[in-house]
Amino acid sequence: MIIIADGGSTKTNWCLLTDEGKKIYFNTEGYNPYFVTKEYVEQSLKKNLPEDLQLEKIKEVNFYGAGVHNEEKASLLREAMATFFTHSKIFVSHDLLAAARALLFKEAGFAAILGTGTNTCIYDGEDIKMQIDSGAYILGDEGSGCYIGKKLLIDYLRGYMPETVRESFWETYKLTPDDIQENVYSKPLANRFCASFAKFVYDNTDNIEYTHNLVKTSFTDFFKNLVSHYPNYQEYKFNCIGSIAYNFRNVLEEVANDFGMDMGVIIRSPIDNLVKFHIENPQ
Repeated sequence: MIIIADGGSTKTNWCLLTDEGKKIYFNTEGYNPYFVTKEYVEQSLKKNLPEDLQLEKIKEVNFYGAGVHNEEKASLLREAMATFFTHSKIFVSHDLLAAARALLFKEAGFAAILGTGTNTCIYDGEDIKMQIDSGAYILGDEGSGCYIGKKLLIDYLRGYMPETVRESFWETYKLTPDDIQENVYSKPLANRFCASFAKFVYDNTDNIEYTHNLVKTSFTDFFKNLVSHYPNYQEYKFNCIGSIAYNFRNVLEEVANDFGMDMGVIIRSPIDNLVKFHIENPQ
């Protein structure tokens, strides 16, 4: 049996592939090594892995994770998982490679992630050929759920939000400016906190023009500061994975067209295609 897992900053989708070809799915929280410790991952896995998971029969774990930018970060996750998957070979790779494989399989092209965070790359059919650093949620991550959430929160704090939207925001969350400041600057996992407000933007019906423009501005920043800096980017189709890309795909297509880029594949989660990739291309 083998496991394939796609880990974002908020959630990890897991699939156990049995020797008979049966797929068993389960979820845990996300484990971005920039925001969590090895001990945190171990405690979370202990709490969230299915109790009936036959760990001794799992021979291989393929984990793709947000924030796995170098061997140090990969090692943190690998060591945490080795505590549980004691009979397994453990492979830890970047979630951007998971996105590219799920979107393009063995074909070359452009691949992106728009979820809690942002990432982009040119993929050559085997590996990532070029990547522009997203800068993560403090310095960049334009277009992400966190970026959209931050724009919403700053409008709320500064009084720029239309009154009907402001009233709805207060009724939904009951957050004072001090509450927001504390969650962003004093509590852990501020990126998840900010990204959680993308749902409010998606659900809003009080002022569609306001939320549409907020999302469009966020995606415009994403294309302006990241996508358009890839050489000959307009020659590629725009392929993207993530809840933000999927939920706001109409606005995303509008902005992609503004930048002269045709839409390709947009999917919410890579896990199904990633499992198919590993079935067709065993380690």
